[in-house]
Amino acid sequence: MIRQHVDAIVTSSEAEIINATRFVWERLKIVIEPSSAVVVAPLLTGRLKAKGRIGIIISGGNVDVETFFRGLAAKWL
Repeated sequence: MIRQHVDAIVTSSEAEIINATRFVWERLKIVIEPSSAVVVAPLLTGRLKAKGRIGIIISGGNVDVETFFRGLAAKWL
């Protein structure tokens, strides 16, 4: 199936995934889980070239709130 229907497979680093999660949150005001940012990251880095309109599926806010806010507090307080 993959050989027949998939044009390319790309990967993203952890840093690119975190940056994509942040980008979606800042620009779209949507909290997404990092696993959803995996599909956003190669588009933002240009590793995956999109022609015309595309659709991607992003999901959830499955972000550990305690860990997130602990990180914020460590940075800002």
